[in-house]
Amino acid sequence: MLPPAAPALDVDDLVRETLPLVGHVVRDVAARVPAHVDREDLMSAGLLALAQAAHSFDPARGVRFAGYAATRVRGALLDELRGLDWASRSVRRRARQVDEAHSSLAVALGRAPTDLEVASTLGLGAAEIAAHRDDVARASVASLDSLDGGTVDELLPSSGPTPLDSLVDRERVAYLRDAVEELPERLRVVVRGYYFAERPMAEIAAELGVTDSRVSQLRSEAVKLLRGALIASLDTERSQQPAPARSCATRRKETYYAKVAGRRTFAARLTDTGPVAVPA
Repeated sequence: MLPPAAPALDVDDLVRETLPLVGHVVRDVAARVPAHVDREDLMSAGLLALAQAAHSFDPARGVRFAGYAATRVRGALLDELRGLDWASRSVRRRARQVDEAHSSLAVALGRAPTDLEVASTLGLGAAEIAAHRDDVARASVASLDSLDGGTVDELLPSSGPTPLDSLVDRERVAYLRDAVEELPERLRVVVRGYYFAERPMAEIAAELGVTDSRVSQLRSEAVKLLRGALIASLDTERSQQPAPARSCATRRKETYYAKVAGRRTFAARLTDTGPVAVPA
């Protein structure tokens, strides 16, 4: 008799559970591109890549979906950026060659090299260097959407949080609330009393019937658990690093992390707008 087939993966569940990953990757990529690049375009490309990754994912390969999806989303964003770049790959490649030659000559000569010296090093003529600079200048243009007649202040990137930043912060705070609620009782009492109620450590120690130093140890233990839960839930790359040998303590932590992750749905966390004290 053939073994029972593995249950089919629910594509909608994969997308829903990994949706925050797109925002994290977009933020990382957007921080290193010009301000006129539209984040909504990047988000659209990332979401499409996530959906495609969910449809093509094969769990039999032994790869976690989050890692597989992160690679597909990042690749889609790079393709989107290449499509927005006015310069061809040959122009960008020549630009790197000219910059590297310019830097090497500056170090060797102790001064800024001339165009003729750079051209000679690359085996080019001075006219070719000038033409190359024209190509780069034509490619270095701003988006028309960023030049809509507003003031200079309006064209500068805002220093305040974006809607995406606010969404990510709200999700992080909600995960922290869940992590606090899932702590063992004594650790939860310490965290709530010390960070939320700002009670003296001696008062918490008296309530628990322990010494001040023991409360300090419990506080440190709780903070480590909270930090680990946030990393496991939000930091995809760090949470995928190889784990050490699975001791009893490691298994207890993993059980705790799983409880935090499964406490609420993604949508429920986004509706959580209350403040929370973040342990240092």
